Amino acid sequence: MTQSTRSLRDSLVLYLLLSIIALMMLFPLLWLLSTALKSPQENLFQIPPQWIPQHPTLENFVTVWTSQPFGRYLFNSSFVAVCTVVCNLLFCSLAAYPLARLEFRGRGVIFAGILATLAIPFQIIMVPLYVLTVQLRLNNTYLGIMFPYLAGAFGIFLLRQAFAAVPKELEEAARMDGCSELGIWGRIMLPAIRPALVTLAIFTFIGSWSDFLWPLIVLDRPELYTLPLGVAQLSGAFSLDWRLISAGAILSIVPVLVLFVLVQRYIISTNASSGIKG
Repeated sequence: MTQSTRSLRDSLVLYLLLSIIALMMLFPLLWLLSTALKSPQENLFQIPPQWIPQHPTLENFVTVWTSQPFGRYLFNSSFVAVCTVVCNLLFCSLAAYPLARLEFRGRGVIFAGILATLAIPFQIIMVPLYVLTVQLRLNNTYLGIMFPYLAGAFGIFLLRQAFAAVPKELEEAARMDGCSELGIWGRIMLPAIRPALVTLAIFTFIGSWSDFLWPLIVLDRPELYTLPLGVAQLSGAFSLDWRLISAGAILSIVPVLVLFVLVQRYIISTNASSGIKG
């Protein structure tokens, strides 16, 4: 067997394995879509399962959209997710820059303390965080929903590593031109770590968009409900009609899928050279 034949065989085996894994990951989404498109006359629990609807219909989506304020839920989720991304990028980059580029006493200890918080489950800090939110009168507000995600240890770590990889020549040239530290951060460093910023923005958006537990805790007003809470409302409104619940879940997933398709090429490691092109 020649080297080229062996390489082709290995590639085919690898792609076959990856295809099987991809199908396994897509199975829940495909079944959700199949359920959402089935008519009321079809049996959802028949054995063997019917993957392709016999009488596909979009009526389930129309019923969900018109019977529940899904437009309001969509606006709430979009507003909260976008504002959370902006605040998270701002605060995490401001915290990560001095940890990566400035020399001061205790920098390593501070960074280690930030990393240590990654080992603390959210459920442990949930109660004191809720008490603080109530004391600040942020419950039943958009800011209260965003409060736990305005900054995070993962974002600080990711951006700190990206800042550390930027060549020092860029920073030194900016200082020689009289640029301040804030100017270096905004004009030099942030453009240099654009891939890392986009990656963090995607993770933050998805985490905020799909969060169910924290909005459930801090919200009592239905007009402020996000999409996960709105989908949960369907189980009571339609007495566990899985067609309508699946349609609502699809409606909440589509914006995230569209965002991922548009920006998936940015989910890569930070390339320091991206800041010095041109």
